[in-house]
Amino acid sequence: MAVPSNLTDRDANPVNATPGDSAVWLTMLREAERTLDDYQRKADNVDDLYANLNKLSNNARDREFQLFWANIQVMGPSIYSRPPQPVVVPRFKDRRPLYRQASELLERCVTVSFETSDIDGLMLLLRDDLTIAGRGVARVRYEARMNGNQAEEKLHYDHIDRRDYLSEPARKWADVGWVAFRAWMTRDEMRERFAETSGEAYLDVELETRRDDSEKSSQGRQEKGGVWEIWHKGLNRCVWVADGCEVTLDEAEPHLKLEGFFPSPRPAYATLQRRTMIPVPDVVYYRDQLDEVNELTGRIHALSESIKVKGFYPAGATEIGDAVEGALKAADNRQVLVPISNWAAFGQSGDTIIWLPIDQIAQTVVSLVELRKAVIDDVYQIMGLSDIMRGSTVASETLGAQELKSQYGSIRIRDKQAELVRMARDLVRITAEIMAENFQPDTLLAMSQLEIETDEQITQKAQQIQQQAAQQLQAQVQQAMSSPEAQQAAQQDPNAAQQMIQQAQSQMQQQVQQQIAQLQEVPTVEKVVAFLRDQRIRPFVLDIETDSTIAPDEDAAKQRATEYVTAVGGFMGQALPLLQADPSAAGVIADTLRYVASQFRAGRQMEASIEEFADQMKARASQPQQGSPEAQAAKAEAEAKQQEAQSRQQEMQAKAQIEQQKAAADIQLKQADLQAKQFDAEARQAEVNGKLEIIAAERDAQAMRHGQEMQKGELELRKLSLDIEAKASAADNAQRMSDAKINQMAASSQNNGEA
Repeated sequence: MAVPSNLTDRDANPVNATPGDSAVWLTMLREAERTLDDYQRKADNVDDLYANLNKLSNNARDREFQLFWANIQVMGPSIYSRPPQPVVVPRFKDRRPLYRQASELLERCVTVSFETSDIDGLMLLLRDDLTIAGRGVARVRYEARMNGNQAEEKLHYDHIDRRDYLSEPARKWADVGWVAFRAWMTRDEMRERFAETSGEAYLDVELETRRDDSEKSSQGRQEKGGVWEIWHKGLNRCVWVADGCEVTLDEAEPHLKLEGFFPSPRPAYATLQRRTMIPVPDVVYYRDQLDEVNELTGRIHALSESIKVKGFYPAGATEIGDAVEGALKAADNRQVLVPISNWAAFGQSGDTIIWLPIDQIAQTVVSLVELRKAVIDDVYQIMGLSDIMRGSTVASETLGAQELKSQYGSIRIRDKQAELVRMARDLVRITAEIMAENFQPDTLLAMSQLEIETDEQITQKAQQIQQQAAQQLQAQVQQAMSSPEAQQAAQQDPNAAQQMIQQAQSQMQQQVQQQIAQLQEVPTVEKVVAFLRDQRIRPFVLDIETDSTIAPDEDAAKQRATEYVTAVGGFMGQALPLLQADPSAAGVIADTLRYVASQFRAGRQMEASIEEFADQMKARASQPQQGSPEAQAAKAEAEAKQQEAQSRQQEMQAKAQIEQQKAAADIQLKQADLQAKQFDAEARQAEVNGKLEIIAAERDAQAMRHGQEMQKGELELRKLSLDIEAKASAADNAQRMSDAKINQMAASSQNNGEA
């Protein structure tokens, strides 16, 4: 990395950097690169050891046992085998509609983002980096642009090559103050990105000839420059610098306000050098054994070529040593016999053919194979790969021994599994945080495919309810006042009519307020978005996790399902008889059911069903059971209240009928008064008749009220009788129990006396 010669590493402090000057930033990056020089060189060697096509395709190379590649192929699927599934749920199970709606919307959006961005491909790259080089890095990029009046928003998940990522040298991740990502860009890409922020400074960036991954160019190669994007937590700045450019290409505050500041999770590490953040590839711990295995493999191959059946017979003038050497090196497997001119030198003058001994060579090869197997077992011991994980086992082993090997073999690699799970969880959390705080409501609704009402729609519904209530009340009043009797009653007693109208208005207003209150509890788009935007509340309310990225064990999954059914079913079998015997235990039973079910992850739908069932259990238990004295008393009380309500209604109807009759009589009186001059005698008689009718009606009404009061008294007497019967039954039971105890004591005394 090119750095001005007059700037030392001690000056690599961004706090003292001059705005627009890249020297301090480049020096800081050079110092971080120098810290990782040993790691990068070792990682390059490990990459060549894992897969080097030129070396592997060379037929003249030494024979090697590809143990490292085979171990990685076993280790990789063991620590990651399926893409993560985001899980966003309320942290506390209080069943608030807003929290549930917000968590479901956010979970759907993150799931869609993962599925459309090939998160599985990213996790596979991180898995390979972790198992081969000891470190895997990924980041999240937020991209937004306007397409007309509509915003197009998307998140990108980038895999960062180990040489394109730097961080501040520190002893632990909490002390890291800055991270840097390098992007390789062409001149056109630099001009589009940095022309507005730094003019033509991008022209000074040093370019390298690199193979284009997309292979779109005719040459297959393009010149690109490495541009470093630095996120500095202490300065709250993002800075873009490049080699060869003396000024910064861009400087600004981070466009994302993240809880952890960095747009990337903590890298996935296999092993770290003590008190540093320098990765250590796993292969360095058993590289000596790999070299020994390859050396033994070379010996085995060299000796195996000598294990051929060769014989000698008398011939012309050929030396014995040359003949033996030629026999061992003969490439033609069909040539079995070799002629010897000096046959007497073998000391076997009487034999026609002498065979070359190969027993010692074969025995040596067998010994070398056993020794290599022992060294390979040492490698497996170091890595923690049990034979069960490799698909190798012995028929004589018991099932318990195999399960024990599988269990402890997985323990050795559990840290790597946890690292990838943690990486997936952090990616989910960063994604959810960016979406919650930056995505537009229309984008969130489009991604989640949820139908959520807006505040405007709720307001319109509330207005419609009020309008319908007003129209209904007006129609009732008009219908009541349209009759001549009601008009006459209103003229005689305006206050009573006004009170009836006010009472009807009050009842209607209460109903409207209840309906509006229910509408206000509905989570709307504005409420959900406002909740997601609140950085102070959201982290405390929502729990953002991911499910396991490890291949599920079908037998273990079935066992967990069986355990869930057994636990919940067994508890319900014991709890229901208790609930029937003592309904007051419903609260304890419901809470215990929630606790038992919460120990298993059965899914959002099952958890909601359990919650609803527990609430229904409490509600039903609060109601009195049929057949008990308490239930009969409650039923009688309810019937009495119903009869009382009916009597009140009948009384009101009788009163209304009397009022109507009075109104009709008054109308008739007025009509009679109008005709009084002509029919004075008839009018007086009609007035007398009208008064008589009024008296008769009042007498009938009094008789009706008296009958209703008699019915009410009978119902109260019936209720009192039932209460007395219930108390008497309880006392009778107590007396019988007491008599039984006395008889038992007497019998016991008698038996003792006889004894």
